[in-house]
Amino acid sequence: MPGNERNLTLDGPVVVGTDGTEDAHRAVRWAASEAASRESPLTVVHATRTEAGHGRLSARGVERAKEHATEVLAEAAELAKRTAPGAAVTTTSCPYATASCLLGEAGRDGTVVVGTRGHGGFLALLVGSDALRVAAHAHAPVVVVPRQEREDAAGTVLVAARDGRDREAVRLAADVAQRRGAALRVFSAWIFLDNVGSMATMFGDPAGLAEAEAAEAARLVAELRADRPGLRVSHDVVRAASAAAVLVTATADADLVVIGSRRHSSPVGAALGHVTHAVLHHAHCPVLLTPLSARD
Repeated sequence: MPGNERNLTLDGPVVVGTDGTEDAHRAVRWAASEAASRESPLTVVHATRTEAGHGRLSARGVERAKEHATEVLAEAAELAKRTAPGAAVTTTSCPYATASCLLGEAGRDGTVVVGTRGHGGFLALLVGSDALRVAAHAHAPVVVVPRQEREDAAGTVLVAARDGRDREAVRLAADVAQRRGAALRVFSAWIFLDNVGSMATMFGDPAGLAEAEAAEAARLVAELRADRPGLRVSHDVVRAASAAAVLVTATADADLVVIGSRRHSSPVGAALGHVTHAVLHHAHCPVLLTPLSARD
């Protein structure tokens, strides 16, 4: 497939945030398994926020935060090693805000893993929360692990693809699928109602419109099949009133969903698109976001 200037990879170090909650434990387990499959190191991070604008925090308060961090990190490290024996696990306590700590530790080569919720706002998956800040500002891939945990692997990696801007997301999803020996399902949602007013007259029937909408994604799939003949690839084009709804439903049959996280350059409103928000909130499997930027 043609290259992309960002040239992201999923073979670098893994960084996971923890606050000691069960949601964080799920993220640690997923991160440990992922690091082991890559044969890459895992760093577990706890953000104390003691230098994140808490000017009135007493010296004793700072000390208690550090003590709590030591306990939380020790518990997480033990969990990671039980999950992936032999994994290279290190821990670090960071005094700044959660997003800054995780993104700083990962840099551009790592993958950040977070849980959906935590106490005290840590990793709480709400608009403006730390988990969304990580997703919105990352220059590296971010994985958000949901509360549901599959008992058995589905054997499928799902990737959302609409056009050429999703080429890198498709490539990364293919990398994961090949490493796991899984099938790759490329999912393209065609929103008919969004196009009726401006485009319907260009075609004799809705099927023609659907074909035009899916053509660019189909080219990505054709390139992928040519480059990776050993990979099992399927391509589903779905007509729906809501791309978010059908994509969330599709995650029930996947081990991981990969999304090219298009961002809005406007300072007003949410940084991430509504489909990304919906999938982060409701996906039935972990969500891997690639740090793409919107051009339109």
